[in-house]
Amino acid sequence: MAFRTTLVKRSLKTGFLDRLSTSKFSTVSAAPSASPATEPPKLPPFDYEPRPYNGPIADEVLRKRKQFLGPSIFHYYQNPVNIVEGKMQYLFDESGRRYLDAIAGVVTISCGHCHPDVLNAVIEQSKLLQHATTIYLHHAIADFAEALASKMPGNLKVVYFVNSGTEANELAMMMARLYTGNLGMISLRNAYHGGSSAALGLTALSTWKYSMPEGEIHHVINPDPYRGVFGSDAHQYAKDLQDHIDYGTSGKVAGFIAETIQGAGGAVELAPGYLKLVYEIVRKAGGVCIADEVQSAFGRTGSHYWGFETQGVVPDIVTMAKGIGNGLPLGAVVTTPEIANVLAHKIQFNTFGGNPVCSAGGLAVLKVLDKEKRQEHCAEVGSHLLGRLRALQERHDIIGDVRGRGLMVGIELVTDRQLKVPAKAEFAVLHESLKDLGVLVGKGGLHGNVLRVKPPMCFTKDDADFLVDALDYAISKL
Repeated sequence: MAFRTTLVKRSLKTGFLDRLSTSKFSTVSAAPSASPATEPPKLPPFDYEPRPYNGPIADEVLRKRKQFLGPSIFHYYQNPVNIVEGKMQYLFDESGRRYLDAIAGVVTISCGHCHPDVLNAVIEQSKLLQHATTIYLHHAIADFAEALASKMPGNLKVVYFVNSGTEANELAMMMARLYTGNLGMISLRNAYHGGSSAALGLTALSTWKYSMPEGEIHHVINPDPYRGVFGSDAHQYAKDLQDHIDYGTSGKVAGFIAETIQGAGGAVELAPGYLKLVYEIVRKAGGVCIADEVQSAFGRTGSHYWGFETQGVVPDIVTMAKGIGNGLPLGAVVTTPEIANVLAHKIQFNTFGGNPVCSAGGLAVLKVLDKEKRQEHCAEVGSHLLGRLRALQERHDIIGDVRGRGLMVGIELVTDRQLKVPAKAEFAVLHESLKDLGVLVGKGGLHGNVLRVKPPMCFTKDDADFLVDALDYAISKL
């Protein structure tokens, strides 16, 4: 084990070419590819020339970060990439090298980097009025709210704008408690719902949490078809939630919150039918049901516009952020008039929520996604990507699971398929190798062994092929 660890550390430091000859540490049997690549794959052609960059180089930027930013601010890669420009699904570093952005600024770039329609809306609004709060009238926030509400099912017609997904989930939790008169909130293990002190209570991944009071928040068994104790049996997971209400609460709860496809948890899709069963249980216990759509909204799943629709439910409150603004600091909470009314008893105010620039940009995002038919695109390209990844899984034992929908995909790496032992060291090497090949992917899961592929929604089949070929090539060199 000491020899294996030493080689892993060395491989992370000496670069991809050195790794090709020294990385014999893996305990995983990597079956040879049906068509083994002898040369690294090449990025698809892209008709765009980045501007010459004359700013600080990576070493200088990193030095300043270490000096002036908090030590909790982390970065990917042993030699961090200094990203200076972006265009659609690609990013460019200080040297002008192009990378395929397969994580979209952590699932935030929906339309594409610097999409001209979104840029134009933001620029034109900035020329007229950069900021005015809701104490005055301005058409941008009203127009955006109207457009967003039109996308919602049922009676989800009242919109609150905030600045992030964390804020959205905190506001939703406050609404649930005020509306029901109860305190207890239920979320799933392996969930991530934000980084504030309150939202971290809803989060159930130890890697994100601090030792601090959480207050009346309960975490039930995650209905994970791959790692869950009940496999894909939604009824058993729902029974666990009912037991938790019966034994762990007063019998009454304020609400239940869940992502339909867990993001930071590693692109875990909930067992089919789970939310329909659980929503009924929670509502009988006096609670409301909250869908966290921060990562799975706006057609990214391909099959549906909203992630919760894949489970055939209509929540009482929906939270969203990230892709709603294509990079703007923007989030929203949408609920029913009845629930929204509880906030009218006191002053409820957000200085920047729905400011003119963000509202104009957010409205442009909705229009672009419709005009360019991005939901249908995600379905088509995502199906192609998943098909190729599952074929790759058959050739490489290190791939324990391929999962997801549309362009929200997770690839879980293991050292033993039967025991599902997380391939943490191997993941670190592959993550670096993919960067060296020109692919930037995310990482997720409690053990950091899941490759998260959630690119801008303009990602093409050629991009998907390049990503899979790069992964195939990198695994073949382990």
